[in-house]
Amino acid sequence: MAMKLVAAAKVRRAQDAVVATRPFSETLQSVFGGLVQRLGSDTIDLPLLTQRDVKKVTLVIISGDRGLCGGYNSFMIKKTDARFKELVAQGIEVEMVLVGKKANAYFSRRNYPIVKYFDCGQNPNAKQANAISEEILSTYLAGETDTVELYYTKFVSLIASSPSTRTLIPFSASEISQESDEIYQLTSSEGKFEVERKDLGAAEPQEFPNDMIFEQDPIQIVNSILPLYLNGQLLRCLQESVASELAARMNAMQAAADNAGDLSSALSQEYNRARQASVTAEILEIVSGASALED
Repeated sequence: MAMKLVAAAKVRRAQDAVVATRPFSETLQSVFGGLVQRLGSDTIDLPLLTQRDVKKVTLVIISGDRGLCGGYNSFMIKKTDARFKELVAQGIEVEMVLVGKKANAYFSRRNYPIVKYFDCGQNPNAKQANAISEEILSTYLAGETDTVELYYTKFVSLIASSPSTRTLIPFSASEISQESDEIYQLTSSEGKFEVERKDLGAAEPQEFPNDMIFEQDPIQIVNSILPLYLNGQLLRCLQESVASELAARMNAMQAAADNAGDLSSALSQEYNRARQASVTAEILEIVSGASALED
């Protein structure tokens, strides 16, 4: 029960972190949407928005650093393993960037092509997300990979999470400007934890007057915004994965506490039966001895 309450406190911190990063990501999405509307189809010339023939794929996998969280780690590992085998069967080269000790332990023991490893931790921050994004951006821009896929666990509720996947790079301009967002809040009601979700929708594109003069080329501005957007998306996915892990740990610890209670009850009942049988046997011996003396 103590571990469950600790996990609940960490879920609250994770939700506060998501809310704190929302204004920046909302403004970034708004500016990007306005610039895309201003530029029109010119944005297709940017390397991060250009689709390539896929000959090599980088898989970024987010798992936990610890166990005692039900099937959280195993579900993600199985999903990634299935995708790896699918790509290899198609003749596509695959490499992995791992986040979290559990995924690293599994794939490194089986000699999968791992190019980089990062610890996950319990409190993701912008510095951690930036380190991961720099690794995959440098690989993509150098032409060493053609697409980057992210595997993470989407937070649904305290009793449910969903192993999910998304394409990180290359970006889609329309998806960035139209992507909706949502926040969640951990509350308690009648001694039980609950999660309230709120869909915030997509940020409205910022309007730039036609006569506005940019000091830099708008395409260069968009090109500089994309890495910031990638950092924000990675941070959000890290936060959702950690929240999912903590929720899974809350459920696992609750189940462990319930099982321990059931075991204690069953053992107490068995002990009481044995004690009752012993007392009954002693009474029968005393009665039998008294009857023998009377005879």
